[in-house]
Amino acid sequence: MRLITHNMLKCHVKNCKNPDKQFPLQFKDVKLEQIEAERNDEFLVRMLPRLDWSALLKTTKELGIVIPEKVPANPADDDEFLQALHTAILEMHVKEGSMICNGCGHEYKITKGIPNMLLAEHEI
Repeated sequence: MRLITHNMLKCHVKNCKNPDKQFPLQFKDVKLEQIEAERNDEFLVRMLPRLDWSALLKTTKELGIVIPEKVPANPADDDEFLQALHTAILEMHVKEGSMICNGCGHEYKITKGIPNMLLAEHEI
């Protein structure tokens, strides 16, 4: 699972104790793998408004991935920024582990890079 995907996931447990903390899900015991991917600057610039930068920054810090603290005024002209963003959201893959909701503690397992976001009947 790429970090771009993680940046769009939140807990959907019906009776989550604290809905304000359903996003971002916190990683636990993850196995990361960097898989090289072709860089597409146009895609990266178009995705920026859709990303929650503070959540991405928090997640990358937890995982030891370095990205800039702030988005530059002209990201399309900042090669260093685009490379860091590309590496973080498109090349870093979470292969194993889990994601934990900070609101209710629900755990979503990640197996072979696929997050299991299905809920039990009583959680829906």
